[in-house]
Amino acid sequence: MTARCIANVNPRRPLLRNGRPSLQTQRWESTLSEDKKSGHIQTASNESILFFDNLFPLKLTPIMLWRPWSTRRDISELHKQLEDYSRGLLDPINLVKKAIPKNTPINVTEIIPRLKDGGAFVKFTHPNEITASEIEDLLGKQLEEQPIKPWFNPFLGIKTGLVRGRPWLEDLYRFPKSRIRVEFVASSDDQAPSELSQETLYSIFRRYGKIADITSQPSDSKVLPQFAHVDFVLVRDAIMARNCLHGYLLQEEGSKSVTRLRLAYEQRVKPHHIWDWITNHPRIVIPIIAGFLAAFTVAVFDPIREFFVKAHVQRIFEFTNSRLYKWFKRQTSDILAFRRHKGDQAGLNALVTHRKDVIDSIQNSLLEATATFVVVHGPRGSGKRELILDQVLEGRRDVLVLDCKPVVEARGEAGTLKKLAAQVGYRPVFSWTNNISSLVDLAIQSTTGVKASFSENLESQLVKILQVTASALKEVSLADKKESDKDAALSEDAYLEAHPERRAVVVIDSFLHKNEEKGIVYEKIADWAAALVQSNAAHVVFLTNDTSYSKSLSKSLPDRVFHQVTLGDLSPDVAKQFVVSQLDPDDSRIEKSPEEASGSSQSEKKRREDLQELDECIDQLGGRLTDLQVLTRRLKIGQSPKKAVSDIIEQSASEILRMFLLTKDAGQGDKRWSTEQAWYLVKQIAQNESLRYNEVLLSDTFTSSKTPGAGNGEAALESLANAELITVKSIHGRPHSIRAGKPVYQAAFGRLLKDNVVKARMDMALLQELAGIEVKAIEKAETELTVLGNMPSQPYQMRDRIYYLLDKLHASQKKIMVYENEIRGLKKILSEEV
Repeated sequence: MTARCIANVNPRRPLLRNGRPSLQTQRWESTLSEDKKSGHIQTASNESILFFDNLFPLKLTPIMLWRPWSTRRDISELHKQLEDYSRGLLDPINLVKKAIPKNTPINVTEIIPRLKDGGAFVKFTHPNEITASEIEDLLGKQLEEQPIKPWFNPFLGIKTGLVRGRPWLEDLYRFPKSRIRVEFVASSDDQAPSELSQETLYSIFRRYGKIADITSQPSDSKVLPQFAHVDFVLVRDAIMARNCLHGYLLQEEGSKSVTRLRLAYEQRVKPHHIWDWITNHPRIVIPIIAGFLAAFTVAVFDPIREFFVKAHVQRIFEFTNSRLYKWFKRQTSDILAFRRHKGDQAGLNALVTHRKDVIDSIQNSLLEATATFVVVHGPRGSGKRELILDQVLEGRRDVLVLDCKPVVEARGEAGTLKKLAAQVGYRPVFSWTNNISSLVDLAIQSTTGVKASFSENLESQLVKILQVTASALKEVSLADKKESDKDAALSEDAYLEAHPERRAVVVIDSFLHKNEEKGIVYEKIADWAAALVQSNAAHVVFLTNDTSYSKSLSKSLPDRVFHQVTLGDLSPDVAKQFVVSQLDPDDSRIEKSPEEASGSSQSEKKRREDLQELDECIDQLGGRLTDLQVLTRRLKIGQSPKKAVSDIIEQSASEILRMFLLTKDAGQGDKRWSTEQAWYLVKQIAQNESLRYNEVLLSDTFTSSKTPGAGNGEAALESLANAELITVKSIHGRPHSIRAGKPVYQAAFGRLLKDNVVKARMDMALLQELAGIEVKAIEKAETELTVLGNMPSQPYQMRDRIYYLLDKLHASQKKIMVYENEIRGLKKILSEEV
């Protein structure tokens, strides 16, 4: 009998809604039988159902489920598609047609596609003389001999199986799996289901495909209904078994009850042995992960960071270093040489002439192979940075400038790392990740008790940045090494030692700036600099204002003698020459009209008068470069030299008063001095210009200060020297004398002494401290006399001690009376003066 579709139900007719026809639409995978919309396929006595597999691609099922397919197909539509030979091989209905040969004795009455399962149910009628099982065997043998393979699966052909149960046509969002959960349900309410053995399950399910495993329910399990798991090798086989055997009734041999099989897909729980081992051994796994992350970071990011450091040192990305800019500068050098730079160049030439010996000394040290530091020391404003960068290293390539000031002034560890990385060109830098790593460390330690060490402390991250920078500097120093050189056969270290002129130069500016706040930064920078000079990777030049720099540098390079250069103030002649060079008129070479010439002669006359005043007041101002630049700016705006110098001295006096005499935080932090000690030095230096170092240490205010933190006289003097109130001169390596911190401070000290109110207030505070020191000495003597007086017997040997204490007590009391008499006079001045 030829396969044909018999319309045993009426074609779909439009339903009336509000008087208008409308069609009920439904997705393909939820197509139901026309008999009942109960989710099951209803069959007559002479009807059976076949399930054809491998008609739709399973991998695309989640995507295809969202696409609205055409309306539910009725018998007439299916009949039209079966008879339409013009349809291509890609049509799944056409595949069903080809899978049923023309000589098969069946009549297809309904086709129900199942997109989610990748197949379709085919309901058919057959003659009484042939059974449905024989039809299944016939179609199966035909598909084995002449396989039909769809376009999406050219390796597996279509299979068919007789539906022995009652398939459930659900449209739930459940997708096929290779594991089937087989539940044993009673066929009627008056019977109890029986659990099937694995042998029975194997004999039932094996016909649909290769079975990987059958797992029965544990004997102690109380889960109802009872179940078993059947694991297929292929998902397609599980689909065939589930659609053919769902609702199947059977009675196991030796059992009196009939059991219904209820099948459902279930996700197989695979044993995660590796993951279980990882989670159960955090003490081993966490350090391994930390090491792997560290190795990954080094392997991936360190070469990138070295490249950026080299680009920063060699100035690859700077426009002023490009060939185009240099060519344009050469072509327009005469046009752009503005006359306003003439005075600046003249002043610079004056400085170069004055410090020519210093410049030559540093340049010669950079051409030698001595592995030591070059230390340029001098007070603030002495021109250290300008001397090194503009004169010593002028025109030299491969110079790295590391300014410590922004690094130590940064807020927090992340800010410190970010600023240091910016100074050396180290990027990318993930300073924020350390905060997240700290939180991860805390979480892991609190839960597992193991310290993961994902986060790094400040010290290790500083060392990491400096190590990458050192590696980049060495490559920069070796960049000029060529195979054609006569020393090309030398090793890298030997080549750098033989050619010190090719080494890069590292300038560390503001070294020991705020030393007390972040000493670890200076320590690591000093160790890094020592490693650079010892490995001949680069020359290192330190620029510092701190007088105690040798203590810090000697720890990193203890067996070397530093090349030390101390920059002082300019001499009066050079200072005058510098100021005059800044004031030279720019229009001296321009021809002028008679009126302009007359005005110019008057200005020249005034200029000569100003120069005479400058000779008189230049000694007061001194030779500090920054003070000379301030004077120059004031003179350019029209102030006379005397007025300008007077304003500078007045400003310096106000600065001393605010920072040293009226401060509220003396003795705290790095200010290890008291206001009384500062006033003592101001008063004595104003009167004598130079003080003996040891004489100052022996004064009462330095030996017995009552201010916390200022009891150590040497520490107080060192702190005041670092604050630049004073300058400590040394002879043969020992402190010798004390002078004002800047030349202008000498005049400022005298200006403060002329202010009666300031002088009376500070003298009164100093006398009160001295009186307090004597009161303390009296209390100590009285305590000892009380102890001696309470002894039962007083031998004559104690007589000298008693007289000594009494004389000391008497002398202290006389001093207190003198101090109090002077204090009364000072109070009178404060009450009368404004």
